[in-house]
Amino acid sequence: MKSYRDEKIQMTSVLLCCQIILLLNMGADSLALFVGLFSNHGPLYFVNTKTSFSKMGLTCHIAKIHSEASVEKNAKEIKDYIEEIYWGSKKRVLLLGHSKGGIDAAASLSMYWDELKEKVAGLAFAQSPYGGSPIASDILREGQLGDYVNIRKLMEILICKVIKGDMQALEDLTYEKRKDFLRKFHLPRELPIVSFHTEASISPAVLATLSRVAHAELPMFSNDQPTTLPVVIPLGAAMAACAQLLQTRYGEKSDGLVTCRDAEVPGSVVVRPKRKLDHAWMVYSSINDDPSEADASQVCEALLTLLVEVGQKKRHEIAQKDE
Repeated sequence: MKSYRDEKIQMTSVLLCCQIILLLNMGADSLALFVGLFSNHGPLYFVNTKTSFSKMGLTCHIAKIHSEASVEKNAKEIKDYIEEIYWGSKKRVLLLGHSKGGIDAAASLSMYWDELKEKVAGLAFAQSPYGGSPIASDILREGQLGDYVNIRKLMEILICKVIKGDMQALEDLTYEKRKDFLRKFHLPRELPIVSFHTEASISPAVLATLSRVAHAELPMFSNDQPTTLPVVIPLGAAMAACAQLLQTRYGEKSDGLVTCRDAEVPGSVVVRPKRKLDHAWMVYSSINDDPSEADASQVCEALLTLLVEVGQKKRHEIAQKDE
């Protein structure tokens, strides 16, 4: 696996202009973003990224799938979704999946590649537990955390009763289920793939990090426009606590939910940034973001630029073999 670090994803105006040219040359004018577990309940999930791509003149879709459904169910829905986008534009689609969204998208391509190979230009994984999730495995495995605080029962109530999802969605992320799935289905060799993972900071400074997850409108008391206030929660602190647990329990670095090892997809070009970024950073903006650093939208742009380059290289290699 080839590795890229921060210097490969520095954001410049030249890079963004080149990306548009590359996308057009590749014959892809549509982008599809696939969301992670529980994301349907976060109104701002991927919104900034979609807005950024739209401003660049690219058609961008946030897939309307039930993120708490099983991987195989979502795979079929994603297949139909990609075909709908393709038949509307006659252009191939670039896919970017965050967390479980990457797993769902990969499953769709693995299971339905014959129908999709002419419609998909590549897949970028962002913090996806391709190898499995220790969090999901610990919650559901007997003799682990669930035995002491009954986490499994709480998750069943949350997923099945509260948000009307399927417990299979969490089970599909366990190591056992991922091994079973990957034995049956493989990503096609000709598919351009990029995988991106991060390591969460566990320093005390993250306790002050607040993430915007929604907006709240205050009622109007005059003829003026309603006041909109950001809804913020300390996701950084929660991710830091989980990252510390995974480091202590398994000796593995992680973004708080997904270990770096599990996020590296075999055969992909891997991007490993030096910055400390947690699992939520990719989709929810922080009020503490450093304006001198690339934001999540720019990182997504760079990942897709890299994905296009990988695709061009693969096509060139295939053409050489055919000669």
